[in-house]
Amino acid sequence: MTSYRKSAVAVLTAAAVLTLGLGASPASAKSSDGFVRGYDGFADDFDDEGTLSLSLNEKSNATCMWQALLWSEGIRNDRDGIDGLFGNDTYQASRVFQDWNGLTVDGVVGKGTFAEAGKRLTYVSGSTARGKELTLKYESGVRNISLIRDSQGRYKFRDANSGWRVAGYDYLTCP
Repeated sequence: MTSYRKSAVAVLTAAAVLTLGLGASPASAKSSDGFVRGYDGFADDFDDEGTLSLSLNEKSNATCMWQALLWSEGIRNDRDGIDGLFGNDTYQASRVFQDWNGLTVDGVVGKGTFAEAGKRLTYVSGSTARGKELTLKYESGVRNISLIRDSQGRYKFRDANSGWRVAGYDYLTCP
């Protein structure tokens, strides 16, 4: 093979590798499998969650669960307004939560904001062992809400109609 052909093959190979690398989704956009999830002990379950914002996962059950947590905090006052749409109201409420907790105030619910919320999880019943269901309470000091970590580690929250929903990043089924 001539040196010209070797150079051309090397350039094309590098371009293909670069294109594949740039096409990958950023790791912070979602949790690894599309669900708010935890295993074993629950204290750090929210420490590695994906991002919720005006442009990431803005229409999702994970956003709906976040809105329920904001309602529990007393930042959102309308339980019926929990709709899973990360609009300006949720953006502003997230900024209030961040400000109250000494976090960077940017309205983006990322690992730090989720981790701060996770500090309010308390044990109610069940087992922290993998494959077992665990019932937790989110205790904000204003309103408490129940959460379930199912046998697959996925978090469930109760929507405004008293139905249980799985908190996922890739779909929206809450009212």
